[in-house]
Amino acid sequence: MFVILLEFSDNKNQASQYMQGHNDWLKNGFDDGIFLVAGSLQPGLGGAVIAQNCTRPEIESRVKDDPFVAENIVRAVIHEITLAKTDERLKFLLD
Repeated sequence: MFVILLEFSDNKNQASQYMQGHNDWLKNGFDDGIFLVAGSLQPGLGGAVIAQNCTRPEIESRVKDDPFVAENIVRAVIHEITLAKTDERLKFLLD
């Protein structure tokens, strides 16, 4: 599982130009069964995505395809988590 932090860079003011492409990138991640959760980092610091069902090289490649990353709107930090325990409702994540 991966936690991807998308932290705004100095180019944050250009985000609106690439928002549609970023939203399409998110939709593709969900449609492909890779992204589980996406949301905003508060207060207005960027965004975060939780992903699974892929390898580190695959998620790195996917993240590079985000227009926000490609245009230096955000800096991506990818954290890999090896799950050991979950709440019963999230047991599917251990598979």
